This record gives sequence, C-alpha cells and structure tokens, in this order.
Amino acid sequence: MRVLVAVKRVVDYAVRVRVKADKSAVDLANVKMSMNPFCEIAMEEAVRLKEKKIAKEVVAVSIGPKQCSETLRTALALGADKGIHIQTDMRPDQDLQPLAVAKILQSIVGQQGPDLVIVGKQSIDSDSNQTGQMLAGLLGWPQATFASALNLADDAKTMEVTREVDAGLQNVSMGLPAVVTTDLRLNEPRYATLPNIMKARKKPIETIQLDAMEVDAAPRLKVLSVDEPPVREAGIKVESVDDLLTKLKEDGKL
Repeated sequence: MRVLVAVKRVVDYAVRVRVKADKSAVDLANVKMSMNPFCEIAMEEAVRLKEKKIAKEVVAVSIGPKQCSETLRTALALGADKGIHIQTDMRPDQDLQPLAVAKILQSIVGQQGPDLVIVGKQSIDSDSNQTGQMLAGLLGWPQATFASALNLADDAKTMEVTREVDAGLQNVSMGLPAVVTTDLRLNEPRYATLPNIMKARKKPIETIQLDAMEVDAAPRLKVLSVDEPPVREAGIKVESVDDLLTKLKEDGKL
C-alpha cells in the first residue's frame, strides 16, 4: 500500500505576520517558514500506517519555490520514503489556489498510483479548506474530511474514519483508494530526531517543473488587497460587579 501526503510550506504558526507596504500580500521576506501544522498531522498519520506495516511506502509532495525542498527534507526526516517537489515561482498563499493544487496532485496521483491520499484539512496561510475535496472530486474517489480517527481494515481495502462535524462525531466507511483530510485531534505529530534528519539527506527528492506539466494552474481569484487586523483597544479594570454593570449601561451594552 502506498500513501501520498501533500505538505505545504507556510509562515511558521508562531510568527506574527506583516503586510507589505502596498497591501498586495503578506511580507515573506526574512520570515521563518515551516511545514503547515495540518500537513504535519497528515504526515504523522501516514508514518504510523507504515509503522503498523499497513503502508509500505510514504511519498511526500510539495508545490512551490525551491525552498520547498527544505519542507520535503523535514517530511523525509519524519518518516517519508521519498519526496516530489513541483517547483514554481507562484506564491502558494495567493497565486497557487486550491483548484490548481488539486489538479497538480491529480497528475501526481496518476503517476504514483497511491492507495490513499492524506492532506491537511487546510493551510494556515490561505485557510481555504478546499484542496482535499476538489482532489477527490477530480479523481472520482470517496473522501473523508476533518478526520479525527482513521482505521484501515486488515486487507487494506476499506477503512473507517471518524469525522468531526458541527453536531459531534460522524463515523463513515469507505473503500480504497480514497482521500482523507486531517483535523487537529487525529494525532500529535512527532519531532524529527537528529539521526533521522541525517538519514533524510540521502533520501531521494524528484523535482518537476510546474511549467512542464500539462496542468492549468492559472489563478481563478485575484487578491485586491491585504490588511492587518484592527488594533484591539485596551480594556479597563473595574472594582466590583456593580461597577461592571454601570460601565456596560454607560456604554449602551445593557
């Protein structure tokens, strides 16, 4: 069984992002980048399937500039067997939109022939939450989104997935091949150890130029402007509940 995992290079979740002076985009200059947290969860789940002897190979795919090779090396250090880098200078947070990513992954799926594709439910830069669903639609495969638990049958032909929905948890069963998008509570990703980081340097990464692929990656949406959130006003302290009620009445909140 082969598992394909998409990993995205994004601004580190702990970094306070800055907007460019012309408000055209987020400023990525000299900013710490890392693997998208939901992609880390997807990679962890794939590696666990390999450790259980259910999966024989884990393939990591990343789309973006040459620096994405660093993200792929991280994926390899976490346990992936090989990486595929679709290289392009398009901005992954704006220009490289979900439909284009889904089409690219569809092409890679056709080449690699995986039995299961695992992706994060969304990336923390664009927050689209669309790629997994679009990929499943293009492939004509069943999908399980917002997965918080994943259990494959012994024959690796079917699986049961617990989904997080507004009303609680939903259990679904489906045949393979399929697409799964990961939610926060699916697992807790491991840290890459130094020995595995060293081993990752010897694992193969295949580089494919996006221009060489027969994929229409043109953006369908245009970002008009990007603004920083408004500065939050400072609060005030009150001495008692009566003072709080008085203040709320003065401000017209009650």
